[in-house]
Amino acid sequence: MLKTAMQHCGLIAILRGIRPDEVAAIGLALYKAGFRVIEVPLNSPQPFESIRTLRLTLAADCVVGAGTVLSTAHVAQVKQAGGEIIVMPHSDAKVIGAAKQAAMACAPGVATLTEAFAALAAGADVLKMFPAEQLGPVVVKAWRAVIPGDVALIPVGGITPANMASFVAAGASGFGLGSALYKPGLSATEVARNADEFIVAWHSTQEQKSS
Repeated sequence: MLKTAMQHCGLIAILRGIRPDEVAAIGLALYKAGFRVIEVPLNSPQPFESIRTLRLTLAADCVVGAGTVLSTAHVAQVKQAGGEIIVMPHSDAKVIGAAKQAAMACAPGVATLTEAFAALAAGADVLKMFPAEQLGPVVVKAWRAVIPGDVALIPVGGITPANMASFVAAGASGFGLGSALYKPGLSATEVARNADEFIVAWHSTQEQKSS
């Protein structure tokens, strides 16, 4: 399901700090814009309630889950809330294994090739290259030469509509989008405006890649 969602749109919305009372409207705005993967970091207010609300609100083709997942106990809680993807800042094999055992997709954070291959061996579905500001397109290009072509590389951290093209040209498969897309205090209308800018930029990178 994650692969299908990423084929539709390679952008993952990271709603850090979102509240349960606002998540439905913002989730619907993101879905309307074209997003098909949305994560609620677990250091947000009442994250499991927000995940549950998103899963009940959005269509089945939208993958909903959690970010900043640090333990196997968190994996179980996300699953119980209806989550379908576990996103991590690190690449703990136990957490990856718990996600896969629960039949959930998993996107661990990796910053070196050693971590990347260890994460894949543990069952990772995609690789979250974090932090993207530190790694940059040069590292993405180097990784793309050795990481299997069917493995998605997803830079996260400091991604904006203006800098996506250089990452895609280097081999990035998609992006995780944080504060440039959503930050606490933004209305659904403001998030929709940001989402539209990212979607336009994303489609432009795909057109450039295929031309």
